[in-house]
Amino acid sequence: MTLTDIDRQRYARQMLLPGFGQAEQERLRGSTALVTRCGGLGGPIALYLAAAGIGRLILAHAGQTTWSNLNRQILQTADAVGRPRMDQIVESIARFNPEVAVEPVRVFLDTPEVARPLVARADVVCDATPSFQERYALNESAVGEGKPMVEAAMNAMEAHLTVLLPGQTPCLRCLYPSPPPSWQVYGFPVLGALSGSLGCLAAIEAIKVLTGYGRPLAGRMLVYDAEVNLYHQVELRRDPNCPVCGGKKDAG
Repeated sequence: MTLTDIDRQRYARQMLLPGFGQAEQERLRGSTALVTRCGGLGGPIALYLAAAGIGRLILAHAGQTTWSNLNRQILQTADAVGRPRMDQIVESIARFNPEVAVEPVRVFLDTPEVARPLVARADVVCDATPSFQERYALNESAVGEGKPMVEAAMNAMEAHLTVLLPGQTPCLRCLYPSPPPSWQVYGFPVLGALSGSLGCLAAIEAIKVLTGYGRPLAGRMLVYDAEVNLYHQVELRRDPNCPVCGGKKDAG
């Protein structure tokens, strides 16, 4: 998509990055990202994709804002408590960058039947849900549609981030054949700044996938413990017997 004069002014600083010029910005402007859940992790992903100039965001989140959301869910404020979360999520993105098209989806994508039609319309999937049922549904849909998925997860002060490329990298089922026993969907500890930091890193990975800029975390997982500021990367391997991607051949 051709950039307008306002686009060139708005995104001038990022187009100064070596290797990120007008062509990359136009690719981003013509792209669609699906962000699943827009809370403490998905909210910053959506916000920084909007800040960078993505063309369209498909945002999936249900439920109402609660007081316990507000230590981390930056797209919502105290006056939204008791209201549907998606109302203020859409309002916040529109105020921040009205040029970004936002499509709200007011359900959780917890089955492949619900998830796959939305995955099919996206250029990248940003998985930010606390539910492994949703993660597995998104993973199956992304593999089936051949769509890249930015996989981000955190609990307490630990965070994990990787990029899943169907046919090239492990899928989520390769990494987690079953949900980890310690995984808790509700009531898990979270510091808002930790989920925000991971959301920013996930947005960077999505931008790299969409534009061809830099080197995404494909086949590698970034793991960090913010409590003691330890960061490392883990090399990932596909499971040839994976029930989701085991029959997919490597690209190239």
